[in-house]
Amino acid sequence: MEYEKEIIYVLSEAGKKGLSIKKIARHIYNNNNSLFDELSFEDVHKAVAGFLQRNCKRRNSLVERTQKNGTYRIRVSVKPTQLQLYFKDDEDVKDVKEEEYDKQSGKDNSLSLFQDII
Repeated sequence: MEYEKEIIYVLSEAGKKGLSIKKIARHIYNNNNSLFDELSFEDVHKAVAGFLQRNCKRRNSLVERTQKNGTYRIRVSVKPTQLQLYFKDDEDVKDVKEEEYDKQSGKDNSLSLFQDII
């Protein structure tokens, strides 16, 4: 869909009350209509209505229907999911580093940045 970003932007600017399909379509029509590329308002209205009707039915959608008929808004009840990170104990990390050092036969093969200064 070529208008979905613009629909989301218009709805985010509208706030909690939302906008009707006709007003959203009018905003998108005015933003995209130009002298050299004329659009039909009916085509834009059909595309906006189809996008909103399809996406308001999904659980994870950003768009939801309001109490008024034909009015949509950005979903405000989306619960954020928390990212959980699990860290190992410092002792486990030290043991792994020591094992790797033992595997290298105790030699330090790293290069010195200040070798020329000495």
